[in-house]
Amino acid sequence: MKRILFLTLLLIFTIKSFSQDSKFSLELNYPVPIDENFVGKNYSGIIDLGAKFRFAELNPLNLGASLNGGILINDSRPNNEFQDFKITAYLIQPRIFAELDIESIKSFHPSVGLGYTFIIFDAKGTQNGFDISGGSQTQSGLNINLGIAYDINDKLFAQVQYDFIKISLESEIPDIKYNTNVNILKIGLGYRL
Repeated sequence: MKRILFLTLLLIFTIKSFSQDSKFSLELNYPVPIDENFVGKNYSGIIDLGAKFRFAELNPLNLGASLNGGILINDSRPNNEFQDFKITAYLIQPRIFAELDIESIKSFHPSVGLGYTFIIFDAKGTQNGFDISGGSQTQSGLNINLGIAYDINDKLFAQVQYDFIKISLESEIPDIKYNTNVNILKIGLGYRL
């Protein structure tokens, strides 16, 4: 793990040293699951980390790719002795995005993104006397992202994002909005490298 972190930091600083105007940014967000669905009702946000790369500047539009990784947790403990478990949801969200860079509203940058989300549910603990540790299940689906960033200075920005995720279900799970629609609000800070 230390090697991966070291190599990542080395890559970021190496890219920065060869670039006059870097197109990279890193983000730290707090995810808040919202709405009446299985994630919004049962999970709390822990953290969301992101990286963006702008690969095309088409005045006034910037196009790019981003990758976010988030953690949500469900540690609601039922009031009986037969169930004592915690489920952690890991979100992986690759996407492409378009960001407006309008001269008249220089400090604000609205954006829209389209991608795919993988949610890995990892269960730990006991349920009805059986150990369910290590049991994981992955759900995935289309992701639409809307956001707005506000420049605090040349490097630092604050942002608010909304993710709508439409999960594709297996045949045994009822295909209703409660099971398929996930809504997450993200509030955070970003840093342009």
